[in-house]
Amino acid sequence: MSVGIKDVAVAAGVSPATVSRVLANHHVKPELRERVETAIRLTGYRPNLSARRLRSQHSNTIGLIVPDIRNPFFTTLSRAVEDAAYKANMRVVLCNTDENPSRETMYLRLMQEERVTGVIYAPTRETAAQLDRLNFDFPVVLVDRYGPAGKHDSVVLDNRQASAALVEHLHARGFRSIAGLFGNTSSTARDRLSGYTEAMQERGLKPRTDFVAPNPDAAAVVARQILSRKDRPDALIASNGLILLGIAQAMQELGLRAPDDLAVAGFDNEIWTGLIGSGLTVIEQPVADIGHSAMRLLFERIETPEMAPRVVMLSGKLIERNSTRRLS
Repeated sequence: MSVGIKDVAVAAGVSPATVSRVLANHHVKPELRERVETAIRLTGYRPNLSARRLRSQHSNTIGLIVPDIRNPFFTTLSRAVEDAAYKANMRVVLCNTDENPSRETMYLRLMQEERVTGVIYAPTRETAAQLDRLNFDFPVVLVDRYGPAGKHDSVVLDNRQASAALVEHLHARGFRSIAGLFGNTSSTARDRLSGYTEAMQERGLKPRTDFVAPNPDAAAVVARQILSRKDRPDALIASNGLILLGIAQAMQELGLRAPDDLAVAGFDNEIWTGLIGSGLTVIEQPVADIGHSAMRLLFERIETPEMAPRVVMLSGKLIERNSTRRLS
C-alpha cells in the first residue's frame, strides 16, 4: 500500500499542508519540521514514489524552464527549486529559453518526451497567452509570471504594489519627473508598468515610459538616450535587475552619479546594487520563498490533481539606499 502526504500528516499530527511545506523546504517551526521528518522516516513516504506517478511511468524528475539563467533572480530561484527537489529525492532538468517562444515549445516537448513528474515554468507573454490551449500530461506550476486565469497553479510577486511602492518612495522624497524603463516580454513587466502608471496618475504626475529587451546591453542603449535628453527626468525606475544594471552602465559612461544627477531605483537586491556608488534603492523579492512555494504547490498537485488551481502572491520589500536620497 502506498503512503501519501495525508498518511504522513496523520502520523505527525499535523495538516497535509504542513507536510508539503516541509517537503518543499518552506519555513516551518522547528518542532513541526522534526515531527514531520520523523513521520516520513517511519512511514517510508517518498514524494516521487506515489502510486499514481509510477502507474503512468513518470520519472522522478522535475523540469525547470526559465527565460534567462544569467538573471540573478532566476539563478536564485533555480537553486531554491533544486534544493527542495534534492530533499525530496528528485532530480531537476534546467532549461533556458532566452525569452524565445520557439525554444519554450521545444523544451515543453522535451519535458513530455522525458515523462517528467512536473514542471516549474516562467513563460513568455506570448506562450502564456496560449497555455489554456495546451494539454500537458504533467502538472505545471508557473513562477514569476501569470498564465490564463484558473488554468495553472502559480507563484508571483505582487508586482503592481511593488512598482507603486517605488513611485511612492520617490514622490515622498520630492521627485516629480519620474520615468520608468520596462521590459517587453512578460506579464511581470506589464504588471510593474501598470503599478507605476497608476501610482503616477494618483499623484497627478505624467508617466514617462520607455521599453526595452530585458538585458543590460539593450537597457544601456535606451538609458543613454533617456539621460541625454534636454528634459532628462529627475528619477528613473528599472523594472528588473538586468535593466537596472544597464542604467548603471549608461550613467557611468555619461559621467552621471546618483543621487547628485539622477535618482535611481529598481528591482532585485543583488550584491552589486549595494556596491555601486552609494548604493541603489531596490525592491527585494523573496526569491527563495517563490521557489519553495512552487515546489510545495507542485507536490500537492501531484498528490491531488483534481484540486482547483491556486495563486500564491508574495510581497516585496523596499530596501532604501542613497540613490534616492533627495539633495538639500
